[in-house]
Amino acid sequence: MKTIGFIGAGNMATAIVKGLLAQDYPGDRILVFDLCDEKLDYMRSLGVKTAEGVRSAAESSDIIVLAVKPQNYPEVLEELKPVADLNKTVVSIAAGISIAYVRTALGCDCPVVRVMPNTPLLLKKGASALCPSENISEEDKALVHRMFAGSGVCEYIEEAHMNEIIAVNGSSPAYIYLFAKSMAEYAESCGIDYGKAMNLICATLEGSAKMLRESGDSADTLIQKVSSKGGTTIAALDRLYAHDFSGIIKEAMQACTDRAEELGK
Repeated sequence: MKTIGFIGAGNMATAIVKGLLAQDYPGDRILVFDLCDEKLDYMRSLGVKTAEGVRSAAESSDIIVLAVKPQNYPEVLEELKPVADLNKTVVSIAAGISIAYVRTALGCDCPVVRVMPNTPLLLKKGASALCPSENISEEDKALVHRMFAGSGVCEYIEEAHMNEIIAVNGSSPAYIYLFAKSMAEYAESCGIDYGKAMNLICATLEGSAKMLRESGDSADTLIQKVSSKGGTTIAALDRLYAHDFSGIIKEAMQACTDRAEELGK
C-alpha cells in the first residue's frame, strides 16, 4: 500500500487525513510534516506518523500532498526538488498554482494532480475539483480521487478552467455565508431571534440544494415555482434584479479568478 505524505497540517490536510482514516486507510501509511509541534501532536493522536522535515516526509512518501499556502510554495518546492522523481505523485491544493509551475520548480515532469477543495471538507460535505496530469498512473489517480471523495463530491475539470473553478467551489462558501448572515441580520432587525433565523436559513439552503440536485428542474424553473405573480417572492426578486444581483455575483467570481491568476505567476 502506498504512503501518502502531507506537507502542512492545517484544516485541509486534517480533513483529508480524517477522510482517509474513516475509509480504513492505515495510519502507518500516512505521514505528516508541519512546522507547528502542536499540529503534529494532534496528527499523532489520530494515529498517523509524523516526519521531521519536508525532505524526509517526501523521501518516505509515494504521494506528496502540498497543503501549504501559495506564497510558501517556492521554498517548499525547493526543498522537495532533490527527491522529486517520476515515481512520486505530487498533489497541489493551492489556489492558482499550475501543474507546469510545480514541475518547473521541481525540475521534474513528475505526475501532478491539481486540486481545488473547499472547507466543508471538514464536515465530509466538501466539493473538490481535480485535474491530474497526463502521465499519472491509474492507481495514483484513483487513490487521489479517493482522498477527496471520502469527504464529499469530486469532479474532474480541465486545467484551463482550474483558476475559474476556484470561484465556483473553492471560495464560494464565503459568498454563501455572507448571504446567510445578511438574511439573519435582517431577521434580527425585525425582532426575530438571530439563532432561530439562522437555523431556518441553513435548513432552507440545504433544502434548496437538494431541490437543485434531485428535483429534475432547472434553476430557472425552480425560481418560477416559488414566484407567484404579484406575490412576495417576486417583490424580493425584482429588487435583486434591479441591483443586477447576478451581475454582481459574476463580477465577484471574476475577481476571484483574476487573483488566482496573479498568485500563479
